[in-house]
Amino acid sequence: MKAREFWLLFFPSLVVMGGLLVLPLLRTIQWSLEEVHYGTPGTFVGLQNFVAALTDARFGRAALFTVVVTVITTIILLVLGYIVATGINRLSTSRPLVLGIMLVSYVLPNLVGAVAFSWLFDDNFGGVMNRLIGFFSGTQVLWFTDQVPNAVLVIANTVWHMLPFAMLIILAGLQGVPAELREAATIDGANAWQTHLSVIIPTIRGVLGFVTLITIMDVLRMFDNLIPLSPQAASIGNESIMMYVYSVAFADGAQKLGLGSAINVLTIILILVMLVPFIRGIFKEAKAER
Repeated sequence: MKAREFWLLFFPSLVVMGGLLVLPLLRTIQWSLEEVHYGTPGTFVGLQNFVAALTDARFGRAALFTVVVTVITTIILLVLGYIVATGINRLSTSRPLVLGIMLVSYVLPNLVGAVAFSWLFDDNFGGVMNRLIGFFSGTQVLWFTDQVPNAVLVIANTVWHMLPFAMLIILAGLQGVPAELREAATIDGANAWQTHLSVIIPTIRGVLGFVTLITIMDVLRMFDNLIPLSPQAASIGNESIMMYVYSVAFADGAQKLGLGSAINVLTIILILVMLVPFIRGIFKEAKAER
């Protein structure tokens, strides 16, 4: 492809990306250095918004909760996604039906799925899971008002929602593993566990890295699913960073847009810090294949 043809095809995408990504990012950085009230020009305050955010205990709790949920969810999704993908990869005629059923949780809007998921633990809507736990243990779990059970509920919903995506990507990677590698491992005397650990997983390492990248970015930005799952998030310490930003920048008459922008910038930095090891691994792998 000639350079002229490349730019003719790439320029429209460049314009869209600049308008939807770069310009809002620059405005966010600008507002993070200003005291901004909705509808009025901002006043430059330097790093005051960043200091206010970093010294706010509420922001610290939100960041800690978000990071913990992200790490646990990512690990569970990688393990479960690989196990489920391995099982589905062995299916033949029933594979489309199983994939169709599994994709229901992913294609549902996140808020709608979270509301339906919360009904399983809410006695006002039947609370099937709560009733089963009460039947076998004789106790009731406070899923919506106790910090640890509520965190478990949030993680379970996030895994339920994102598992089909992780499974599909890993399944595509498994289908790309040459059959010769499996046969060679079997001839060398490797059992199923050794074959997965030493042959298949290293072969699809790039796919697993991609799933990790997307999962981290998505979970760090969780917001709407917490509305039905954690209605008392701020009071019990299960508030995500995005919920904190909304509360600071919009819920109170949009009087702290500068502080909200500073928190967004800090969130972007946090995402980049968590993604650096995986991005470096992907670049190293791509460089080695050249």
